[in-house]
Amino acid sequence: QVQLVESGGGSVRAGGSLTLSCAASGFGGVDTTCMAWFRQVPGKEREGVASMDALDATKYGDSVKGRFAISKDKAKNNLYLQMNALNPEDTAMYYCAAAVTIWCPESEVSYKYWGQGIQVTVSS
Repeated sequence: QVQLVESGGGSVRAGGSLTLSCAASGFGGVDTTCMAWFRQVPGKEREGVASMDALDATKYGDSVKGRFAISKDKAKNNLYLQMNALNPEDTAMYYCAAAVTIWCPESEVSYKYWGQGIQVTVSS
């Protein structure tokens, strides 16, 4: 059974930092597939935040470039999202996702497994 379990969310003041973690289990491993972070605000479409393919190539959404960093710990089978210089527009539910493909797909509908999500709230 595939499980993606996010942790590390919470509330922070603008300018602060948080690190999200995603514990993966039940499939080949975070180093064998594309892994990604998405976020969603109620009433808005889900937005791709960052992705890392099986060869560790990364891609970031325009709104987080230079502030967020995605990484993997292959030994722990964890995915991380280091978030710096947070601002209120970063407030959202954040989701970990696995594509189960080597390369990262363009569309979120191609991601096969999803975590339950974790809330990040940034106050001004």
